[in-house]
Amino acid sequence: SLRVDCCFRNSSLDCGLNVILPFSPQKKPLSAIIKEVSQSLNRNDIKNGSILRLTTSPYQTAVGLHERIQSSSMDAKLEALKDLANASRDITFAQEFINLDGISLLTQMVESGTDFGDLLSFTLTAFVELMDHGIVSWDTFSVAFIKKIASYVNKSAMDTAVLQRSLAILESMVLNSQDLYHKVAQEITIGQLIPHLQGTDQDIQTYTIAVINALFLKAPEEKRQVRLHCAHTNVIRSPTPINDEMAHQLYVLQVLTFNLLEDRMMTKMDPQDQAQRDIIFELRRIAFDMEMEPNNSGSIEKRKSMYTRDYKKLGFINHVNPAVDFTQIPPGMLALDNMLYFARHHQDAYIRIVLENSSREDKHECPFGRSSIELTKMLCEILKVGELPSENCHDFHPMFFTHDRSFEEFFCICIQLLNKTWKEMRATSEDFNKVMQVVREQIMRALTLKPNSLDQFKSRLQNLSYTEILKIRQSERMNQEDFQSRPILELREKIQPEIMELIKQQRLNRLCEGTCFRKISSRRRQDKFWYCRLSPNHKVLHYGDLEESPQGEVPHDSLQDKLPVADIKAVITGKDCPHMKEKGALKQNKEVLELAFSVLYESDEYLNFIAPDKHEVKRFCYCVWTDGLNALLGKEMTSDYTKSDMDTLLSMEMKLRLLDLENIQIPEAPPPIPKEPSNYDFVYDCN
Repeated sequence: SLRVDCCFRNSSLDCGLNVILPFSPQKKPLSAIIKEVSQSLNRNDIKNGSILRLTTSPYQTAVGLHERIQSSSMDAKLEALKDLANASRDITFAQEFINLDGISLLTQMVESGTDFGDLLSFTLTAFVELMDHGIVSWDTFSVAFIKKIASYVNKSAMDTAVLQRSLAILESMVLNSQDLYHKVAQEITIGQLIPHLQGTDQDIQTYTIAVINALFLKAPEEKRQVRLHCAHTNVIRSPTPINDEMAHQLYVLQVLTFNLLEDRMMTKMDPQDQAQRDIIFELRRIAFDMEMEPNNSGSIEKRKSMYTRDYKKLGFINHVNPAVDFTQIPPGMLALDNMLYFARHHQDAYIRIVLENSSREDKHECPFGRSSIELTKMLCEILKVGELPSENCHDFHPMFFTHDRSFEEFFCICIQLLNKTWKEMRATSEDFNKVMQVVREQIMRALTLKPNSLDQFKSRLQNLSYTEILKIRQSERMNQEDFQSRPILELREKIQPEIMELIKQQRLNRLCEGTCFRKISSRRRQDKFWYCRLSPNHKVLHYGDLEESPQGEVPHDSLQDKLPVADIKAVITGKDCPHMKEKGALKQNKEVLELAFSVLYESDEYLNFIAPDKHEVKRFCYCVWTDGLNALLGKEMTSDYTKSDMDTLLSMEMKLRLLDLENIQIPEAPPPIPKEPSNYDFVYDCN
């Protein structure tokens, strides 16, 4: 009998579902084989509707590809490498291919240097996919292979796909082997990686940062400390650009990977360190435009009192010794670095914020010092500064590549946002945490849009005012799954007629109160008035002329004319109104057209209206009367005010009715009706 390997794969599963079954095709039909194999599968692994494909077994596929990738034909070899790159994602195939010494074959092909372009790209892709399964140790690779991969990264012009795979391989080597870290570190330098960060390809930038992070994480502790100290000394303290190439490399390394930020974030301020205290004094000097006084000018007590007053204005918690505020980690010294950068590079904005808040009442001031410390801590949390790189995180923010001091500039934008939001919320000191929550949401929403530059980020924040955040929150609450569930939708449908009836009654009540309208003649004289109101029983419209505008309601008895509601045939609005067609001047007035309406009764008789011309009243009056008249005729109320009132009242009513269900999951469907009891002996006999 002939042994045939038959593999059934569930195409909906990434890893595949494989069953190897020996059989003799001469003895059984294919349908019987399929049925037998299907019955042997674990039904729990297969979802209803999944498609099972009859394919070659992983072993046979591996053998075939192992031979094909060694073909002398370039076209055949390329197709084979494409198939290998796709098949290598399956761990079952990967195991079979590795057993055939496939990894060694791929490394030899790379080391030979004969392949390039797509051939090399698919070779490296297959290699990465196979190694990702963790079957083969990274320590098995030769120095020649490492040198070859590093050479692809070090070249100034290289195929994007090849460069991306090469960076991924180097990152894995560094992270998975301390021995390989030393070998890779000898082949590539930070200076050779920097050009890849200056391009526009986000994938290349991301992989480059990953390699930099890996090198930094695996570096011995003493080397990391030297690098951090060197970068901090040459960058943070120096107001001028660095000329030394190595210092510049370290600077870019720290800024782009935020490793320096992590170091500063975890560094406490020493309250006795005079150099650090001088930075705080510099903040005071810039804010209040004072030169340092000589040590012998004035008494010590007087100077201490003056410093305490100024430090309070700067918003520090500890007015006597602000250095104590920076002993908390995080954010440690990083907050002080940000404040000094803001004061030096955005001096006008810094002075405005400090002086603006120091002139307010104590409870309404936005404390700059405390705000800066908490904001720095928040920004580190948002950007995950201090956390290890994660494979599951795919956030990429291109704006951090557009400035040499991107984090500091990021802080400067956000501290101004915080001050603006504080004013919009009319916050007091008790609202500090609430303001910080709103600012966090503003920043997160702006970052979600992935701005390409810091200016674009700033522009996005301008559209996210506190009022806009409230609107977004309200909209999101109404669109939550709970509010779209079947029980909630049914409740809304049940409540809507009640709300509409409430709005209808409000409109009719306003008609009963009546309104004074102006008479507009062809000579544009607007000194005559007339009044119209609905009777309390909603059956008659009373109207009549007035000599002057009334101070209150006009009684029914003083209105000579009447129009029974039963005689009204239609309500006409806008340019279709007769008095808009007759008056040429009015026809050209768009504002008047929008406020005109007429009541048609009998055959060709009209009662013509133009809503009062007070800016805040006219549109509301127009909507109230057209809605009320339509309600009297049994027609739908369609004005903007009706829609707005419906949304507001319905939202309030829904919230009130759901108060008791807060944090309780609402089921999609009603609970099932229980089975009937076996007997009804428990029923009480009233007789």
